[in-house]
Order: sequence, then structure tokens, then C-alpha cells
Amino acid sequence: MSDAAALALQKVGRTYRQAAAPPLEVLRDASLEIRRSELVALVGPSGAGKSTLLHVAGLLEPPDAGAVLIGGKARSKMSDDELTALRREKIGFVYQFHHLLPEFSALENVMLSRMIGGRSRRDAEAAAGDLLERVGLKDRAGHRPARLSGGEQQRVAIARAIANEPDVLLADEPTGNLDPHTAETVFTMLLELVRASGLAVLVATHNLDLARRMDRVLTLDEGQVVAYRG
Repeated sequence: MSDAAALALQKVGRTYRQAAAPPLEVLRDASLEIRRSELVALVGPSGAGKSTLLHVAGLLEPPDAGAVLIGGKARSKMSDDELTALRREKIGFVYQFHHLLPEFSALENVMLSRMIGGRSRRDAEAAAGDLLERVGLKDRAGHRPARLSGGEQQRVAIARAIANEPDVLLADEPTGNLDPHTAETVFTMLLELVRASGLAVLVATHNLDLARRMDRVLTLDEGQVVAYRG
């Protein structure tokens, strides 16, 4: 792996086994590298394994074979506590559905992520306010999710994902639940944040127009990561 890679998968395999069905091999010798400030799209039909690859890359699922490295450190050499700490400190997640806590304001949702990461309340509040301003929601900071539009909720979710200043951001269909105009707004904001922060980003998406605006476009072919040529 290159020293510059923030995230690397090396010949990763992932197979699901159920008693009443034959094994389902989702990933097979899947390899990729993503460097800081690089925005990479992962496209492909539903069921191809995009979410599985993100879960493995984000240390949410263990691979059955191969290696996952974050900043050059191999998952296989970490304890459960070390994996939890690494996910919290080095990896941000954004999903199709924002999963904001409904009883908290936009500011508090972002604050909580930073406080769980060990920052003080004062630090968390200041950082959350700055992030919400950067995503254009300064005037909506005190609103609970129910009073925010879908695009605003997703922008809060993105701010929350990067509140701990991770090295890697993994996004699973982050605009998939939005109308085209709102999806464009959210994607443009995400692009600006990535370029400014130096994050390494992997985005699973069905939106080929957005995918082609990223640095590279990858897909899964029989469980392997390959360049998309569509």
C-alpha cells in the first residue's frame, strides 16, 4: 500500500452463510486505495455489494479474507476497543437516511458526535456551530430535524459525520433520498467540504451524473473492485 493511502482494501473477501441457503460470496479479492483529498464513487446495481464493501471498509464488518488498512494500520492487528476508537476518531459515516436524533436540535446532533469523541461541551458547541455555518445552516442550528427539509437534514448528517475531523468519510447513497435539485445542492456542499478538509471519501451512489464529477469511478464486478467504464 502507498504511504499516501488513507484507506486501503487488499484482496478482501466477504461471504454470507445461512443454514438453509448456499454461501453468498459478495466480495472476492476486492482491492482499492483512496488518498487524502480524493473523492471516489462506487457505482453498481442494488445487490452488487456496495454497502457490504462500505461496511467492511468502515470496520463495521470483518472481512473473511484479506486486509483493511486505515492510515496504514491493519484491522487484523487491532483489539475490539481499538477498532471502536478508530471508527470514532478516523472514520465518518453518511447514510441515505440521515438518522438524526429527533429530540435534539441540529446543533446538538453535531455536538453529540464530537462530545462522544472526547471533546468538551464548549469545544463541541463551537465546532458544531462552525460546521453548520459551513453547510449553510447557521440560522437553522436550533431547529429539530422535524423542522428541517430533507436536504437540510442530510447536510446536518454530513456535518455530524465530519465533526471529529476524520481521515476517511464513507457515504452510502447520501443523495439517494433527495430530489435532483436538492441532491445537487448537497453534493456540491460535500465536494467543497472534502476539498477544504483533505478527507479521503468513498461514495456509493446510483447517480452516474454525480459519480462522474468525482475523481474516480469504481464498480464491483463479481465481487472485485474495477474501474467503471460505462
